[in-house]
This record gives sequence, C-alpha cells and structure tokens, in this order.
Amino acid sequence: MRVTRLLSFALVGGVLALGTVVKDAPAQASRRQPAPAERQKLPAAAPPVGNLAHGQYLVERVLFCVECHSPRDGEGNIIAAEAFMGGPVPFRPPWPNDWALRAPRNRGLPGYTPELGIRLLTMGAVDRDGNQLRPPMPRFRLSPQDAADVVAYMMSLK
Repeated sequence: MRVTRLLSFALVGGVLALGTVVKDAPAQASRRQPAPAERQKLPAAAPPVGNLAHGQYLVERVLFCVECHSPRDGEGNIIAAEAFMGGPVPFRPPWPNDWALRAPRNRGLPGYTPELGIRLLTMGAVDRDGNQLRPPMPRFRLSPQDAADVVAYMMSLK
C-alpha cells in the first residue's frame, strides 16, 4: 500500500514535470543558441570602464598585490619606490610544489591588454597565453567591473 502511494506521487510529479517541459518547448525553441558561424559574427562586448579610485582600494586594501609583486629591503620592508616592480616571493610553503620563487612586475601590466588583464582576474589567474599562473598567485574570480577597476589602476602606474 505504501509503495503504491509513493509510486503514485512519483508518477504525478513526473507528469507535471513533463507538462512543464512540453509547455515551455516553443519558448525554448525561439531562444536557440546561434550556430558556430553565427557566433563568430556577434560583436565582442567591450570591457567595462575601470574606476581608478576603486581599483586602488582593491589593490592596496583587499588584494594586497604589493606584498608579492614588490622587492623588500634587508629588514623585510617593501621598498616603496620599487612597489609593483616584481621581486622574490617573501614566503614559501613547507611542502614541495610548483611554487613561483619570483613574482613578476605588474606595474603598468606590461604585455597585457585591458581584456587580458580582466580575464586574468576573473577566470582564476589565467595569463595572457592562456596558462594557469603558478602558486602563490591566488585564483581570483573578481567581477568584471572589479577586475576592470584593478586593471585600470595597475595600468595607470607607469
């Protein structure tokens, strides 16, 4: 008796779900994905315009890019005049791995377009060639606007 009741509920639920799929089928057909040839013709979306002040806030107060991408003096203090010019990564993990020993210059984002910089910060640290960056580079998944703000600020530092 109990099994029959459960099967009845399952059957009713399945019919309701099927009715929903069939009812929505015409609407879904009108929203079909463009064929690959059509997708190539679609214009690329322009990257968001970056906000320098918000980018500076993110870089200095949230992401702390300066901590790894700047050289330090003999006492371990960041050399302010050389901030973001790249330098030895100031820490290492206690286990063996593919850890980067040196952080590259990111002042001005040399070799990056705004689009590539935004991709790096929104897609989990993918470099301009499409390669995953080595640890300790965080796998950022910023919003496109936050990434555009960071890129605008970093590109303003020449």
